[in-house]
Amino acid sequence: MLRILIADDHEIVRRGIRDIVESHPGWEVCGEASDGQSAVELAAAHQPDVAVIDVSLPLMNGLAVTRRLRQDSPQTNVLLFTMHDDDETVSGGLAAGARGYLLKSESEQHLEAAISALGANRPYFSSSVSELLLEAAVSERKRSRLESFTMRELEVAQLIAEGNSNKQIARQLQISVKTVESHRAAAMRKAGVRTAAEFVRFGIKHNLIQP
Repeated sequence: MLRILIADDHEIVRRGIRDIVESHPGWEVCGEASDGQSAVELAAAHQPDVAVIDVSLPLMNGLAVTRRLRQDSPQTNVLLFTMHDDDETVSGGLAAGARGYLLKSESEQHLEAAISALGANRPYFSSSVSELLLEAAVSERKRSRLESFTMRELEVAQLIAEGNSNKQIARQLQISVKTVESHRAAAMRKAGVRTAAEFVRFGIKHNLIQP
């Protein structure tokens, strides 16, 4: 039995993925999450074979979730299922450890094929992403800024972009304010910004938050 976790903040998208999974013999949905933190907790509890994760998730974005799953649930293959096809987000997702990247504009057959591939420990990419990766390999395009972020810096980056103060971030992540300040400084330096307003624009551009 192939066990599949679904994480998307839109219920209609989760329902569509669930319908595809439930119509396939030998597949089952072992958990559904509407935010990134819940996705990490469900993965730890159910140990899915495949996790279908959106990039733009509240509380913890899909790239941070992917890094956590690669660390805490290494047997889970992550399929990033998103509408974002820019090279920064694709590169960031692959650097985070995603084994597949599929656009929501693709057909149901592609989603089924992607889940099958990851369930068999094979990578799967939509055609446009494959072309982007090939182009990047040939041109040696510069790395995404997101690739240099640590897992904690990604979490702090999202919370900064969402408008949280250092104290609020410390409380949510259960770390000290001093530690938040350190991660905040590193994240803003890597993003190449100096103000919270600039970081909000960075977060929107790199799909850490939704505009």
